Parts: sequence; structure tokens; C-alpha cells
Amino acid sequence: MWSPPRTALVTGANRGIGLAIARGLAARGDVRVLAAARRIEDARAAAATIGAEPVELDLTNPLDAETTAAWLETTHGAIDILVNNAAVLVPGDGLQVSTKEFARSLAVNTVAPFALMHALGPGMQARGWGRIVNLSSGWGAFAEGMAGPAAYATSKAALNAVTCAVAQSLGPSVKVNAACPGWVRTRMGGSDAPRSPEQGAETPIWLATLPDDGPTGGFFRDRKRVDW
Repeated sequence: MWSPPRTALVTGANRGIGLAIARGLAARGDVRVLAAARRIEDARAAAATIGAEPVELDLTNPLDAETTAAWLETTHGAIDILVNNAAVLVPGDGLQVSTKEFARSLAVNTVAPFALMHALGPGMQARGWGRIVNLSSGWGAFAEGMAGPAAYATSKAALNAVTCAVAQSLGPSVKVNAACPGWVRTRMGGSDAPRSPEQGAETPIWLATLPDDGPTGGFFRDRKRVDW
């Protein structure tokens, strides 16, 4: 049951889709938003514009991220909603990308979201309510041909798999889903993308505020389930 105010942690909330998600959640009036960014200065600048609380969260070291997430709960109270939005995009196909950059993509795009779920999911489960949204991509969907840059596509496919696994572990009271925002006009998506950050944020916000009978363990675009 929705019992406001809920507290949401949004990673990569300083710009693009993450900022749009954080703004949309804060605008509801029944969600307290922790706007996370790698640099506290960026988090503060974003949080000040949307009425959120800034937090520093570096995802390049997933073990540190897990420790920080646990610390956030002790200082800010229980976190009910986790939106894993932050990501890196490394260009190149399977032979062009370096092993170092491939590992960095997996660390930020897959292992760090898992670390945050590992830190925050059990508390949600114990309280009997939680929402976890993993920002994925059609480039990480086998059904769509894994057509993107190799490191990014592989890391998002792995994130989809983690979504399924954690959804099964946490049970029906904690809704764990992946969202494809589509091609969005951000620093990563470029200026030619057809969607605004606000349009890209619509499905993640919906998943972050699902009712108790909402889906879990799924992959969604435009509020419709899509194939993995």
C-alpha cells in the first residue's frame, strides 16, 4: 500500500533522463527524492532546481557504492524507491572496445545497480514495500538484435538478467523492473533523438510508483511489456 511520503534514490540525477525522473517524482508531492551524482557539486545544483536532497554516489567502484547506499539509509532513513539510471556509453564493436573499457561499462551499468539493490532490497522486503527501476535499453535486448555498441549492449543485457534474478529473490511486495526510455535527447543520446528527457522519464516514473498489483520482473517501454 502506498503510504506517503516515500523516499526515492535516483542515480545520475544531475542531468538528462535521471534529472527528469527525479523532477517528476519530486513534483508528485508524496515522494522525497535523493538526487545522486558522482560529484556532490553536480548533485547540489540539480537538487536545488527540483526540491530534492543531494547525495554523492560514485558508481565506478560498486563495493563503495553498496557501502554508501547502506550509509544513506542510516542518515536519510529508509529508501523505498531505487531508480538505477546512471550509466556510461563506450563506443565500439566487440573487437574495438578495450577490455578495460568493457570492464568499466559492466561495473557502472550492471554491477553497481546490483550493489545498490543488494544494499537496499532487503530493507524493502522486510518492510513489505519497495520499487526498483533499472534503466535499460533496446540495445541490450536479444529480441532487438543487441544492435548497440558492444560494451553498452552487453552491460544492459546483463542488467536485464539481474532484474529478473533480483525480482525473484525479493518477491511480490518489491516490484523490480527494467525500463527502456527510447532514444532520448541527452548527452548520451545526442541532439537528433526524437524524445525529450521528460518523455523518456514517463515509464520509469510509472514503474517507480506502481500499485501493489503492478508487475514485477518485466521489461517495459511506453508502459508496455517488451521482449528481452
